[in-house]
Amino acid sequence: MRRHSAEKREIIPDPKYNSQLVGKFINMVMEKGKKSIAEHIVYGSLDLIKERVKEKDSLEVFTQAVDNVRPLIEVKSRRIGGATYQVPVEVKVERGQFIGMRWIRDFARSQKGKPMKEKLAQEIISAYKKEGSAIKKKDDTHRMAEANKAFAHYKW
Repeated sequence: MRRHSAEKREIIPDPKYNSQLVGKFINMVMEKGKKSIAEHIVYGSLDLIKERVKEKDSLEVFTQAVDNVRPLIEVKSRRIGGATYQVPVEVKVERGQFIGMRWIRDFARSQKGKPMKEKLAQEIISAYKKEGSAIKKKDDTHRMAEANKAFAHYKW
């Protein structure tokens, strides 16, 4: 058993929208400590979203997209008596947001041929409309958990 759990660090809200979620996302997009470049990419993609989705504010679209992608259950491997089972486990809201944002970032990065802010904007808009790669990944995760519901009693 572990002695200490790591204390939660306070995430500083971003300067433009004063949102902790956008601040976390900027930190997630950041590579090699280059925060100003990450801010430029994220703010650029939010500006593109504002142009493309006229009916709502870009921050609302982003929060809704993250919420749409956020998984509610996931599977964790649990080894019992020489066999490894995929045990479905509920996901806390904070972890769900983290996973959702990571999926959006990774699928945006995997596209080729466009600047990152365009790819990010496209991925966020498709997640907002409940389509695209990140939503498919969420559905696959839920389907996997549903298929392994029989092992739910191995929860710890």
